[in-house]
Amino acid sequence: MPMNVLLVEDSPGDVRLTQEAFRDVNMYIRLHVASDGVEAMAFLRHEGAYVHAPRPDLILLDLNLPKMDGREVLAFVKEDENLRTIPVVILTTSEAEVDILNCYRLNANCYLSKPGKWDAFEGVVKSINDFWLTTATLPPESQTA
Repeated sequence: MPMNVLLVEDSPGDVRLTQEAFRDVNMYIRLHVASDGVEAMAFLRHEGAYVHAPRPDLILLDLNLPKMDGREVLAFVKEDENLRTIPVVILTTSEAEVDILNCYRLNANCYLSKPGKWDAFEGVVKSINDFWLTTATLPPESQTA
């Protein structure tokens, strides 16, 4: 059964790497991309071009985004009764303790640092797939808090 993953990432190179890595590990992933926090909010709220967007099974969220940063998106998702059950995995270059702590305080489900090399990045995507999209039982789409 296809799984919908929302990738919120402003780097075209990281988007491409993520697409290629998911294509290699799980052909049933439908990867949707938002390039900034405002676009992610429109996707999640079904606004504008995203009126028919699916509810993601998982959100992969970068922190340092234009227009609205990932921390704001995370706070919104975890405060919204209809979205808070969607697991949010922070996937960012930041290894700052303050970012890690703040994300967990905002109820991030997981915090992962992006590795710089392709093999390591593919390994991170494989581990996300193996745990979040294969092993873990995710809430049904209609589930609310």
